[in-house]
Amino acid sequence: MLDSAPIFAPAIPFGFVVGVAVTEAAMPTGIAFASSFVIWAGSAQLAALTLAGSASWITLVATCAIINSRHVMYSAAMSPRFRDQPRWFRWLGPYLMIDQIFALANAADDLVGREFRRYYLTVGWFFWIGWHLAVLAGMRLGSSVPASWQLGVAPAVMFTGFVVMAATRRPAVIAAVVAAMTCFLTLGLPNRLGLLVGAIAGVLAGYIADTDVTDTDEPDAGEPA
Repeated sequence: MLDSAPIFAPAIPFGFVVGVAVTEAAMPTGIAFASSFVIWAGSAQLAALTLAGSASWITLVATCAIINSRHVMYSAAMSPRFRDQPRWFRWLGPYLMIDQIFALANAADDLVGREFRRYYLTVGWFFWIGWHLAVLAGMRLGSSVPASWQLGVAPAVMFTGFVVMAATRRPAVIAAVVAAMTCFLTLGLPNRLGLLVGAIAGVLAGYIADTDVTDTDEPDAGEPA
């Protein structure tokens, strides 16, 4: 829990923003709030809430799927540590996987077996409970917050800080910069397609940069490996 607190703090205003979006979404409030439990990914949930009523269901589903596609990479990275865990944990654990949980669990690479399981579930449920409390607070108090507070920037601030902490290699930095610039340049696209274009551009830029780094690190022919 001590490990979780520093990176959970920036998620609180993000959850508050999602709570406000729940009350303003073009869907029944109960269904909008239930999306927190079903989607359990703030950025995808916020996209679903804001697109509801203004975009086709195909666009909505595709947007959420693309935003959450990074979880496939998380799954691949964590699979060796899940392989020897009990079946119940292999089913429950992936539900709790979000960006912060992956970062914490990946950093705790010295934990195995039951110790890893306990750590993973503790940070997972810490975020899960805290997130829903933040969303409920946004639903309850959102209407009383002055518009001048500009809470809409909270998601961007949270993810910017998270990316800055995570981007320790050149490909990651390049991916983040390209994605941010592309999103900014495509803000005018309908149905928030700029977010998708930026995400795809960032992934491609990071992949190309990572490939270049790998090729550079390989020894030339004739040199000892």
